[in-house]
Amino acid sequence: MKKTSLLIAITVTTLIFISCKENKKQQTIEPVQTEEETHESEGVLVLNNGNLWMANAETTEGIQNMSQLVTNFTNTENMEAFPELKSKLEAEFGAIISKCTMTGEAHNQLHNYLLPMKPLFKDLASEDLATRKFGLEKLTKHLSEYSAYFK
Repeated sequence: MKKTSLLIAITVTTLIFISCKENKKQQTIEPVQTEEETHESEGVLVLNNGNLWMANAETTEGIQNMSQLVTNFTNTENMEAFPELKSKLEAEFGAIISKCTMTGEAHNQLHNYLLPMKPLFKDLASEDLATRKFGLEKLTKHLSEYSAYFK
């Protein structure tokens, strides 16, 4: 799927470049971004002037629940075990979003923290066990970084 998206993006960019080259006016060509690239280029997670951001209790509880789910998941060699884990993680993720009462820059920073998780959930549904395991590893690391930005 990523290869197809990349191929489409390259093709569209090439066609735009060719058609713009024929036009005598000088134009700026905007690169075509996939949905994942758009999320990756959104805000970078930063501290609050060197301090942690204040998160609402429901968010912190949801992240702790997700961390517990990945910590307790030991069935890493069983392809059939990953869909249930993914489902539970997505339910916690949805609860965090629906119970969010944060506002302002703290809210923006929370989204900067949460958005990178979505592609990791997709990795847990990969057809390849190695991709699933690597996605779980990346998600575990990402969840452990919550306390470095939020209290």
